[in-house]
Amino acid sequence: MVQQSTLFKGLPLLAVAALAVDYPTLPDDLTTPYQQRLAIMSPTAVSIGWNTYEKLNSSCVDYGTSSSDLSQQACSTKSTTYSTSRTYSNAVTLTGLTPATTYYYKIVSDNSTVQQFLSPRTPGDQTPFTFDVVIDLGVYGADGYTITSDASTSKREIPAVEPDLNITTIGRLADTYDDYELVIHPGDFAYADDWYLKLQNLLDGTDAYQAILEQFYDQLAPIAAGKPYMVGPGNHEADCDELSLLIDLCPEGQRNFTDFLHRFDATMPQAFPSTSTNTTAQTLAATARTLSNPPFWYSFEYGMVHFTMIDTETDFPDAPDGPDGSAGLDGGPFGQSGQQLAFLAADLASVDRTVTPWVIVAGHRPWYSTGGSDDLCAPCQAAFEDLLYQYGVDLGVFGHVHNAQRLQPVYNDTVDAQGLNDPAAPMYIVAGGAGNIEGLSSVGTEPDYTAFVYAEDYSYSTIRVLNATHLQVEFIRSETGEVLDSSVLYKSHTEQFVRQ
Repeated sequence: MVQQSTLFKGLPLLAVAALAVDYPTLPDDLTTPYQQRLAIMSPTAVSIGWNTYEKLNSSCVDYGTSSSDLSQQACSTKSTTYSTSRTYSNAVTLTGLTPATTYYYKIVSDNSTVQQFLSPRTPGDQTPFTFDVVIDLGVYGADGYTITSDASTSKREIPAVEPDLNITTIGRLADTYDDYELVIHPGDFAYADDWYLKLQNLLDGTDAYQAILEQFYDQLAPIAAGKPYMVGPGNHEADCDELSLLIDLCPEGQRNFTDFLHRFDATMPQAFPSTSTNTTAQTLAATARTLSNPPFWYSFEYGMVHFTMIDTETDFPDAPDGPDGSAGLDGGPFGQSGQQLAFLAADLASVDRTVTPWVIVAGHRPWYSTGGSDDLCAPCQAAFEDLLYQYGVDLGVFGHVHNAQRLQPVYNDTVDAQGLNDPAAPMYIVAGGAGNIEGLSSVGTEPDYTAFVYAEDYSYSTIRVLNATHLQVEFIRSETGEVLDSSVLYKSHTEQFVRQ
C-alpha cells in the first residue's frame, strides 16, 4: 500500500495509490547489504558503510590481504534509521591496515560478495596518484536525468554497473576504475528533493523522496564500495524540497540534512593527527581534530595531499542554508558558534608542507564562477576566502553550478599575476557537471578569471598529483572519456608553513 505524502494529505487515497512509487524491490532477506560505501578514517583505517532493510544488532566485516583468507574481523552495533526511511545505516571501521596495500573484505551476510580496496597512502608518501572530483550527481533513470544515447556499450565486469549507466558519469568511473585511487564529492547527491519535477511523483512526495535516495545509492555502490568516497554537504541534502515556502511541510526525517547525517556520520574522519615533527603543528592539528565535525567539516591526508572538506551550507555568518539564510531552508547549526571557521584556521595552519606539500580545500558553493552573481556565494567568500589565501591553499574544489570550470588563481576578485606558475592565490575549479535532473547550467558571463568553461555535456574532473610541485587538472566528458581541458599547476612549496 502506498503511504500518503504529508504534502498531499487532502487528496483521496485512491488518487495517491494510482501512481506507484519506484522503490527498489525489497529482498527476501532484509539483512542483505546495499548501498555500500568506503571512506578513509585514518592513515591505517577505513570505514565500511552499508544499508539494510532491517535493523542489525551487530554489523561485522571480515577482511584481510587475501581474498581467500579474511582472517580479521571488525564489528559495530551502529544501525540507525529515521522516520520515513525504509533502511538502516550500518558502519564499521577496519583498523591496523598496512599503507597502500590491497585488502579484501566481505560484509558478514549470506548475501554479500568479497570486495577489495587499496588502503590509504601514508601522509608524505611521494608516490604519484590520481583522484576524481564528482559533484552535483543525481539519480539516473525515470526519477532523475536521462541521456539519449546508445547504452549497449560492453563494460568490464568489475565493477559492474547497471547497463543504462554506461553512458553516465558513474559509467565512466567504472570504465576508468583502475586509474584513480579515491573520489571526493562535496555536495549534492541524488536530488531527491527534486521529486516533484516528475509528474508521476506528485502524489507521493514522502515516498518519492526516499525511493530516489535508495535508487541513487544503489547506483553509486559499485564505485563507492571499492574506492574511498569522501563526501561533504550540499544544498540538495538539506530538506525534502528547495521551495522554502513548503519547508514546514517536509515530514520529520526529511529535514536538516537527516539522511546525509545518518548515512555518513560514522564513515567520515575527524581531522588527522599531525605527522610533523614541529610541536606547534602537532598542537594545531590536535585543536583542529577536536573542532572537526564530520561529515560536515573535517580533513584527512593522503600521500602528498592534505584535503580539507568544508560546509558551505551552514555554520558560518549568513550561511545560505542556515537559520535565516538566503535559501530559507533553516538548516543546522551542527556545531558551536564559530566552530567551523576555528577548525579551518587551525587545520590549515597545522599543515607541514615538507610532509604534505599540496593543500586542497573542497566545498559545495563557489564564490568564483561564470554565469553571474546568482551563482556566487558571497557569504562563503566572506567567511572562507581570506583563510584559504592566508594559509596558501593550492586548489579550491567546488560545484553547485552545473558545468565544468577552471579558473585562474584569484584572490579578492583579482587574478594572480603569476598565473599557474607559483601563484600565491588558490587555483579554483567548479566540477558541477556530473549530471542530475536539473540539467546543465549555461555559461553566461565569463569574468576575467575564467580559463575554461564547458556546459555542453556531463563531465567531471580528474586530478593527478604528479609530484611535490606539479598538479595536473583535467576535465573529462562523461559519455566519451574525452579530455576537455588539461592544465598543470606549479607550486614551489619552499616554505614549511605558509603564512601570507
